[in-house]
Amino acid sequence: MDYKAFFKLTYGLYIISSKDGEKLNGHISNTVFQVTAEPPRIAIATHQKNLTTDFIKKSGVFSISVLQQDVNLEFVGPWGFKSGREVDKFKNTSFITRKTGAPIVLDKTIAWYDCEVEETHEIGTHVIFIGKVVDAEVTDDTSKPLTYDHYRNNIKGVSPVNSPTYIEKDKLADNKTEESKPKTEVPAPKADDKDWRKYRCIVCGHIYDPAEGDLPAGIKPGTAFEDIPENWTCPICGVTKEDFVSID
Repeated sequence: MDYKAFFKLTYGLYIISSKDGEKLNGHISNTVFQVTAEPPRIAIATHQKNLTTDFIKKSGVFSISVLQQDVNLEFVGPWGFKSGREVDKFKNTSFITRKTGAPIVLDKTIAWYDCEVEETHEIGTHVIFIGKVVDAEVTDDTSKPLTYDHYRNNIKGVSPVNSPTYIEKDKLADNKTEESKPKTEVPAPKADDKDWRKYRCIVCGHIYDPAEGDLPAGIKPGTAFEDIPENWTCPICGVTKEDFVSID
């Protein structure tokens, strides 16, 4: 099977959010689509293990925020690659609540939908929620919505493990994208040379550039990848150096 064919399906990218009492959480999703016009209903799919899924089941409500095209991996990272069980994704987030009380993310978004769950269907690893839209608003009528194609090809992002579009790397053995290239394809630098190549995280797509370093982690500009401490982790998704590959 040619798994790259799944990259040709068209998607938008959204933040799905919900609540459990005073607790708030959300995550990136690309499975959002309208199923009826009157009354307006929208379906979403979330992984069984996602904290947001638990919140939606308990509260019966969720919101959808449409991400704008002008977004970067630093913003996407916490929503797409970190768990709300470990971090508070709403700590530094601008959001509002409307009729359902579900949090609606305003940062880097252009529209939102406030929904009440009408039907729930468990399908393998995921849950499909069909929600009645009780309120909606366009907050930015000039920016374009972010698509999965733009996310992959321009932002150079990849799908999180719990995403419906996640494909295991061994199934992409013939795919010539950087995240699927084995590390042995990259020749090692000479012993007396510093490795000034850029390295890319195969989990989230973050690029480490020696010229920029990673100042929040104490890595100064001009630090070669080989000189980064072994306990350094990706600032976007938190994996170690072992999950980075050369892109030069």
